[in-house]
Amino acid sequence: MLSYLTLFFSSFLAATILPFYSEVFLFAMVQQGLPGWSLVATASLGNTLGSVVNWYLGRYLLKYQHKKWFYFKQSQIEKSQKWFERYGKWSLLFAWLPVGGDVLTLIAGMLKIRLSTFIILVGIGKTLRYISVLYFAQLAQYILN
Repeated sequence: MLSYLTLFFSSFLAATILPFYSEVFLFAMVQQGLPGWSLVATASLGNTLGSVVNWYLGRYLLKYQHKKWFYFKQSQIEKSQKWFERYGKWSLLFAWLPVGGDVLTLIAGMLKIRLSTFIILVGIGKTLRYISVLYFAQLAQYILN
């Protein structure tokens, strides 16, 4: 049970703007012989929920864009919005990418993408990523045995 909680929270943190790598935990747990599909489900759920936190931050972040401490410049917001509008909501399938994935989830919130659509697309992309980690972990296990 502790292993699953560790995987869930590492996956959750990895989806936020904090640097964290849950794939390492998943890989190690597969090597320990834990059931792969339950690990994929746990990691996918944690990672998707972490992205929902980013969506909420993006959704309510624009209220403070006129404050001095606001991190993003108006030109950055406009550029990001244009990029997202160009590629559309389908770009959320790539929210798992280590570079830019977290920003995609923030922008989706800023642009008020429907939460249900967001969860489905982000969840699909993140689940496919964890399935690929599971595949390579099992392949490594097969090769080493």
